[in-house]
Amino acid sequence: MADIFDVIADGTRRDILQLLLRRSSDGQDGTSVSQIVAEMGVSQPTVSKHLKVLREAGLVSVREEGQHRYYSLSPEPLEAVDDWLVPFFVDESDLAEEAASYAPTLPEPAARVAESVGRAAASAKNVVQSALRRLGA
Repeated sequence: MADIFDVIADGTRRDILQLLLRRSSDGQDGTSVSQIVAEMGVSQPTVSKHLKVLREAGLVSVREEGQHRYYSLSPEPLEAVDDWLVPFFVDESDLAEEAASYAPTLPEPAARVAESVGRAAASAKNVVQSALRRLGA
């Protein structure tokens, strides 16, 4: 499967995703290839080629009815993009302050345990991510 960033790097594919997002916001349960072609003014073979890439990346799902195929947005794979982008737009200290304002105050012993658990989880996450990078995953 192609890297999600490679998939969304193409402007036509981003346009298709935006079109599907707009149509799903309007309550549409899928958009046919012919509707995409008509709205975008791109040839049917070009749209089909891009939909195949989007489908293989898991960004769209397809529902078949007879000879017609209806495409819908599946935004879950974009979470990787979101996770990568967030640090560029959000100051981590602001997030910590905001989270602290919502969190109930814990008794000191419980706070120490929670901090230890959090550090252990962060360390484990780092070890797993490093191992996956080394394996090429």
